[in-house]
Amino acid sequence: MTDSAQAATWPDAGFSATDHAHMAHALRLAARGRYTTRPNPMVGCVLAHGERVVGDGYHVRAGEPHAEVHALRAAGDAARGATAYVTLEPCAHTGRTGPCANALIDAGVSRVVAAMRDPFPQVDGAGFDRLRAAGIAVESGLLEAQARALNAGYLSRLVRGRPWVRVKLAMSLDGRTALASGESKWITGAAARADVQRWRACAGAIVTGSGTVLADDPAMTVRLDGVDVAPPLRVVLDAGLATVHRGRVREGGSPTLYVHAPDVKPPRGLDAQLAAAPVHGGRFDLQAVLAMLAARDINEVLVEAGATLAGGFLAAGLVDELVLYIAPVLLGARARPLFDGLDIDTMAERLQLELVETRTFGADLRLTLRPRAT
Repeated sequence: MTDSAQAATWPDAGFSATDHAHMAHALRLAARGRYTTRPNPMVGCVLAHGERVVGDGYHVRAGEPHAEVHALRAAGDAARGATAYVTLEPCAHTGRTGPCANALIDAGVSRVVAAMRDPFPQVDGAGFDRLRAAGIAVESGLLEAQARALNAGYLSRLVRGRPWVRVKLAMSLDGRTALASGESKWITGAAARADVQRWRACAGAIVTGSGTVLADDPAMTVRLDGVDVAPPLRVVLDAGLATVHRGRVREGGSPTLYVHAPDVKPPRGLDAQLAAAPVHGGRFDLQAVLAMLAARDINEVLVEAGATLAGGFLAAGLVDELVLYIAPVLLGARARPLFDGLDIDTMAERLQLELVETRTFGADLRLTLRPRAT
């Protein structure tokens, strides 16, 4: 294979090492908005003349200036003739802020390199078209896989019509999540439990079931001292609204939504968000629940629930990522399993998972897994 043919097969072929370095910088900047930008995507922008960075910025919070505006303000007049490296196609519409494509045009940048196109209907190529019409060179696709991974939830909501679903569970070495009595505090140590707070902070919604509320009385809040976090919506799947008058899930500053069966009449004077979702055979239609959350602009869902609800999401093929904490303890045969309701009878039916990451937190092991495509 010739050098030129080999280069064409490499990811992001056609971009220079300097282009790669600046886009990697922009992606790191974008990730700083992980806890605050929702429902907007995380976006970073770097303005550079060759290797020299003249301005950079990232989108901090929905309703506030986008990444390009922060970078242009930092660069000032030096933006003229610069290359703008943006992790997502610049917007071309007026929402709570003005079009970033126009801002780049007005600043006189000569080239825009984007990691990926924005599937948001009011953008979706229109930003690129506007830039090209103004005589600006536009290239796309640099570090696209990394940009997609960063905004997996945003893309899931727009493209699939449902949030990215992450199921978090803690288990013993023998695959148990709680004693037969339901007692589960604490299987894992303090370091692992602190790590869970970061997953909560990433989520637009934390979903649990009424059984977990009754058994564990979770607060389902984010506890990260000194970190700016947009509080996630706490969602309780409670067909008969048996838990609406009890539990810590109603306390604190985070909003709470109770999802109930369509034929259940909420009690009068209830000060809580309520929504009905279809129930079939005594179980919620989880696809409908996720579509409802997507309509509320939820990008990422963290499921923190017992074996029945966690198994329901997995059996329905709705789990995108499994975060599994494994503690070096044994709970015995009478303890509760990791999942219920999978109904696997043969090896051919087994659910195969891909191991994405392994990390340790104190004495505990964290596995990040994703269902393997079949």
